[in-house]
Amino acid sequence: MTKTFEEMLEELRGIVRKLEDGETSLEESIAIYERGALLVKQCEDLLGTAEMKLTELGRDR
Repeated sequence: MTKTFEEMLEELRGIVRKLEDGETSLEESIAIYERGALLVKQCEDLLGTAEMKLTELGRDR
């Protein structure tokens, strides 16, 4: 199942909260950091696609 941009952003917020709480082990911190990095990449890809679509729509005027 593909998550929406908003769902990924909310998961990223949760990851940041968890990393900042100082209660996660080093191993868990590394794992959730890796997940966060993947989510950031996916969000950037979605934003890039949206930007291209908007640019194309602007040209169609």
